[in-house]
Amino acid sequence: MGSILKRRMKQARVFPGQGAQFPGMGKELYEQSQEAKALFEKANEILGFRITDLMFDGQAEELRRTDVTQPAVYIHSVAVSLVAGAGTQPAMTAGHSLGEFSALVAAGCLSFEDGLRLVAARADAMQKACEQNPGTMAAILGLEDAIVEEVCAGIREEVVVAANYNCPGQLVISGSMKGIELACEAMKAAGAKRALPLQVGGAFHSPLMEPAREELEAAIRGTVFKIPFCPVYQNVSALGETNPEIIKKNLIAQLTAPVRWTQSVRQMGLDGATMFIESGPGKVLQGLVKKILPEVEASSL
Repeated sequence: MGSILKRRMKQARVFPGQGAQFPGMGKELYEQSQEAKALFEKANEILGFRITDLMFDGQAEELRRTDVTQPAVYIHSVAVSLVAGAGTQPAMTAGHSLGEFSALVAAGCLSFEDGLRLVAARADAMQKACEQNPGTMAAILGLEDAIVEEVCAGIREEVVVAANYNCPGQLVISGSMKGIELACEAMKAAGAKRALPLQVGGAFHSPLMEPAREELEAAIRGTVFKIPFCPVYQNVSALGETNPEIIKKNLIAQLTAPVRWTQSVRQMGLDGATMFIESGPGKVLQGLVKKILPEVEASSL
């Protein structure tokens, strides 16, 4: 009876983004699965260096480099999904920021190889944008989204925007160094429980990423995207998309637009998702899902 109920449950598979990495990630999977090992070695070949050495034996500081972090999280997430998730097809997928590329592969929209090339190009473009337009991010806790948006809009002399709608009461803002500093003070004055500057390399998901968006657009336009076998809920629209051209358009816009994770999870719930399974390093997303939809099941592969 239990197995019948499991089959009836509509599974949403979700994929983490940058920040989920940890030293030793993927090593056990590499050693225990020939399929995963082949995937990791293919990634080394595509990237032109042994990223597996950094994933398995590198220090936390080495893994924090954008050009390492993004491919590492992507490779691990896709490998877990293909190996541990083999035999079960999700009814829908979604990924947080970088995780959207893993979600597209899991839905059959992108090949592993093309996804990795795009992730590597994305990481390189974002690193250059960070150097060109320095910025940072901060987590705002305990304020309604509308108030956070209002405070950001009120700081007109600097760039500062809502960047990650993670869950109710947790919103990350992004912008110039001065903009984030001013915003954190204003958020506390508006009643935020905490306004925490984050240790990140730049102002991701803000207008300061425009140079990266322009660079990545060419790479995305030149890549083959197939019709996915299930909807992919994209950060930009928070809707399940299956049209490859719309998927491309949203993926290009993602770098300068906010990650609407709260809205995406709610929409997946409205569309019938009853079980959310996280695929990749860490357990951050299942925690966010439970805060957004307390009634659903949330676990990891």
